Amino acid sequence: MREEENSKTRQRSTPPGHIQSLDRAVAILNSFTPERPELRVTEIARLTGLTRSTAHRIVTNLESHQLVRQARAGGRYALGPGLLRLAHSARARGSLEEFARPVMVRLRDETDETVGLHIVSGERRRMVIDQVESRQPIRRTYTNIGEPLPIHQGAPGKVLLAHLPPELRQRILSEPLEAATDQTIVDPDLLRKELEAVRERGFATSFAERVDGVFTVAVPVFDHRQSATAALSVTGPSGRLSEERLLEFAPRALLAARDLSAMMGFIEKQDNSLPS
Repeated sequence: MREEENSKTRQRSTPPGHIQSLDRAVAILNSFTPERPELRVTEIARLTGLTRSTAHRIVTNLESHQLVRQARAGGRYALGPGLLRLAHSARARGSLEEFARPVMVRLRDETDETVGLHIVSGERRRMVIDQVESRQPIRRTYTNIGEPLPIHQGAPGKVLLAHLPPELRQRILSEPLEAATDQTIVDPDLLRKELEAVRERGFATSFAERVDGVFTVAVPVFDHRQSATAALSVTGPSGRLSEERLLEFAPRALLAARDLSAMMGFIEKQDNSLPS
């Protein structure tokens, strides 16, 4: 009777529409990280909250499909070549621009302002690679798509610069910083503080720092390597966008970036504990 009750409890703990065995397998795969590339079954059980026997059974199944492999003597496991094949297929079918387009259209519709997609170009530059324009008669339009721009100028650049490796960021800040407008931050100490704030709050703003009369908010997009692979921006004319109005766009932009990051393979840190 008690075993039946335990079974019913486990079934109730699985969200409606979920397949418990699949959820458990995914939790096991998510246990492997760059910091934990190899794990024993006992470690997997502890990380996921599964019993050792359940964890062992699922690991054996995953191994049969090459999704995990035995890493070395001593019972350690690592992610397997089957995942590389799946990742290659995913990359072949989609790109950053393809994944971003519907997210950008949605964000444009929510804000009624132009949405841009930006990436790092070389060590010290960034570029706009796509946009979804506002339907407003007076709107921000990117006319420099594909053109390298100084990475420290404007909100998208500050987002990308804030998430560069510290050594590269320091090299950029140690060199002369070119101004695009009177509002461009060219003092390295001020910019360093600004980048710290960007990392803390999750977004950057620009009030005519790259183009006169244009206000912008930008957020980072992360990929499977946990790197900021791109930035999404919402931008418009200062005559329509007050500072307060621009900041209202930040939560929507952050949600859009979270969705796009998930499509790019980014996994947010979370509790993987599941019922045994």
